[in-house]
Order: sequence, then structure tokens, then C-alpha cells
Amino acid sequence: MPHLRRAAFAASLLVGAVALASCNSTSTPPAQPAATADNRAADEAAIRAADAAWSKAAGDKDPVRTASFYADGAVLMAAGSPIGTGKDTIQKAFAGMMTDPKFALSFAPTKVEVSKAGDLAYEIGDYEITFSDKKGKPLTTKAKYVVVWGKQADGSWKALVDAPTTTTN
Repeated sequence: MPHLRRAAFAASLLVGAVALASCNSTSTPPAQPAATADNRAADEAAIRAADAAWSKAAGDKDPVRTASFYADGAVLMAAGSPIGTGKDTIQKAFAGMMTDPKFALSFAPTKVEVSKAGDLAYEIGDYEITFSDKKGKPLTTKAKYVVVWGKQADGSWKALVDAPTTTTN
């Protein structure tokens, strides 16, 4: 019997020690990742609004405003031209195109898809561009384009890659 009392006493000490340790524990459960709100609809609306303003700037033949929709390290992949990298290079390319008296450019997205993370998006759309041909007559091309957008630190969206195609509608 004393043997059983010692075992019961030892067991109660063990249970008490475990209970006491759990009360004084300083460990905290692992932090759960913060839930992020799904802002894709608002981001899509912001990109579509930026597109409208961007197309207007191009239609107004304003190379500074047109280039303002590109991120600093953006890439323009216009057909028949070298890849233009950087907002300054892109602005100069537009300034050169816009000196053509027949120049006209308009575009609109047909699809905008924003990533779940809300930091990247792509857009597919239609554009129409007019230049003077070799005889000075207007030559209009209707085609498609893809733009990759990136959300900036200030929450605005800027074009990272602008890739017009030469495929006609």
C-alpha cells in the first residue's frame, strides 16, 4: 500500500507540474497570415480609368503625358522598332512618332485581369494607329496589344510592358 501511495503522489505531482507549466508558458501560437482583401474589381476599374486617360493623352499628341503611364523601367515593344526601355526612352519614341502630322493613336482594353495578390495585372485590347505613308497619305493599322501592369508603392498602376501586335483585326 505505501508503494501505491507513493505512485499516486508522484502522479499527482507530475499532473500538477504539467498544469503549472502550461499556466506559466510564454509561448504564443504561431501568427496566422493576415487576410488580404480582394480588391481586384477596384484595381480593374483603376486600370480601365488609367487606360482612358492614357489613350486621351496619346490622342492629344502629348508625349510627356503619354509616357507618364509607364513605370520608370518599363519596356515598349513596338513592331519594327528596337525595344525601348525606360520612361525617358519611351517618351522620346512617342515624341518622334507624334511629329507626324497624320499620327493618331487610340486604344481600349477588352480584358483586364488582376492577380489575386493585387500587385500585377495584364490587359488585352484593340488599338488603332495612323501614320503617314511614304507618299504622305494616312496609313491606318488596327491591331491588338498586351500590357502588363504593376502596382506602384503609392497604389497607382503603371505599365511595365507594352507589346502592341501587328496582326490586323
